[in-house]
Amino acid sequence: MDKIAVCPGSFDPVTYGHLDIIQRGTKVFDHIYVAVLNNQSKQPLFSVDERLELLREATDAFANVSIEQHGGLLTDYAKQKNAQVILRGLRAVSDFEYEMKIATANKMLAEDVETFFMMTNSQYSFLSSSTVKEIAQYGANVDQLVPQNVSEALKAKFSR
Repeated sequence: MDKIAVCPGSFDPVTYGHLDIIQRGTKVFDHIYVAVLNNQSKQPLFSVDERLELLREATDAFANVSIEQHGGLLTDYAKQKNAQVILRGLRAVSDFEYEMKIATANKMLAEDVETFFMMTNSQYSFLSSSTVKEIAQYGANVDQLVPQNVSEALKAKFSR
């Protein structure tokens, strides 16, 4: 039986922190479905289609990763993909309380789906999509924070 994981997020935009978790996850799981979610509580900079394309380009080298959109319950998506695991990244202790609440709710909804927490590489522990957008908004270089395709997309968005 293949070990299948779902790695959810808004990825607005994808950062090296996200890619760190995905890449390391490819060594643990046979297949990872990266699920781009549209968080209703956030105002995204990139459309879902743009985020899907940026992620596909950034994860092109990972043969066992698929990028898809999902708009419903994450546990329903995990069941649909026959995933046994939801892969979540943690940057700092402050992320844990929020993530634990979500993991507990997901466990209530799908007893057979486990949440797998992976600590991000320490060099990305400060990194968030919001931070990247704020830096890019002022025209600063974000090449050390995001892949080149994302850096170029940010420049294009903020040069308008």
